[in-house]
Amino acid sequence: MSKKSINREMLICQCLSLLPLEDFNYLPIDYGKKLSTKSLIKIFVAAQLDQWSSYRHMEEKLEAYPKLCREELGITRISGSQLSRRINDLPTELLQKLFVKIVMKLKQLTDGMQGLPNGLGYLRIIDSTEIRLPRNLCNWGYISKDHCAVKMHTSLVVVSSDIAFPDKIVPSTGNFSDYESSDVIVEESDATQIMDRGYPSKENIASWQKKDIKFVVRISKSLRLGILEEYTSTHPAVIQDAKVCYQVGEEPVRYIEFVDEKQRTYRILTNRFDLTAEQIMEMYRARWTIELFFKWIKQHLRLTKIWSTKPQGIWNQMFLALIAYGLSLILKIQTGSNKTPWEFFRLLQTYLYKTVGSFKKTLKSKKKRNSKGRQKVPPKPKEKPYFGNVAIVKTEKRPKKHK
Repeated sequence: MSKKSINREMLICQCLSLLPLEDFNYLPIDYGKKLSTKSLIKIFVAAQLDQWSSYRHMEEKLEAYPKLCREELGITRISGSQLSRRINDLPTELLQKLFVKIVMKLKQLTDGMQGLPNGLGYLRIIDSTEIRLPRNLCNWGYISKDHCAVKMHTSLVVVSSDIAFPDKIVPSTGNFSDYESSDVIVEESDATQIMDRGYPSKENIASWQKKDIKFVVRISKSLRLGILEEYTSTHPAVIQDAKVCYQVGEEPVRYIEFVDEKQRTYRILTNRFDLTAEQIMEMYRARWTIELFFKWIKQHLRLTKIWSTKPQGIWNQMFLALIAYGLSLILKIQTGSNKTPWEFFRLLQTYLYKTVGSFKKTLKSKKKRNSKGRQKVPPKPKEKPYFGNVAIVKTEKRPKKHK
């Protein structure tokens, strides 16, 4: 067996080999440059998968694994300053194209899935997340005196109870509202599109209806509605279920008002007359999936720690983070793992520099339970803390409470 095939058994090499980079071999922008675009993308995807925290950390990792550099990345030595310059100059359109290919692969792998159970089907959840920027270095992202930021407008496809992935993102400056992004992020789909209060307006709702877009959207009290027909409530949480008119000359829609367990009121508009009020409530509650997704990528793909202070560098980081997420999900589906995305990703990181075989073996292994479960233990008397002989400690008695 050749050295190359042995090295290819390393899990990180297998992950990078999943990247559809066949169109990146001979790019005009690579002429005269030591570091090709293909190698650059692989380095930054590896950085996302392994949580490399800085350009210096990238240098150290690449120096520690010369075989990875030589045989998978096609480089011998690279500096952090070179990586910093190249990520700022890399056209975001190239990464967008790569992201679309990853999405197409995920759609192929999840083609047989039926969406959420109980008749909810496929959902497409629309929302945005904000990434704060250092004010003194990114004044181009100005929002207010002490606030600079960018946004990532995201469409998250929910194909099953445990699998969801973004099928489209649109980067923007932080002052671009959700309402304004509706034209570019909400698009025709077989899935029902779930949105919060930032997206609906009379114009947007009319546009969605003309495009035959199925939607479930929360509205604010400012949107006036005319009741055309009342429906009998079939669920105790539903306050009102009715056919309403939001604008003269437009097709009627359905209005559902319900309360949750904490007695918070939700006002929902939808064009799904074929579902029960309970199904509509469940659809809107599934919107929380995108909030968990944003939290996940910020924590585990370090999206809050920016690699650049220039717009194009930050747009590139967004796409690279989601490409890494897509690779992890592709591998999860291909291995048939029933672990959560975070459990799978944690194991992936642990075994990145080990063999693919050892990783798959760990995925199949079952947890050994040695504990007998929580046992009832009688309460122990409180012990006085031991401070030792080094620290200076001043103890004061608590004053007695007056009756």
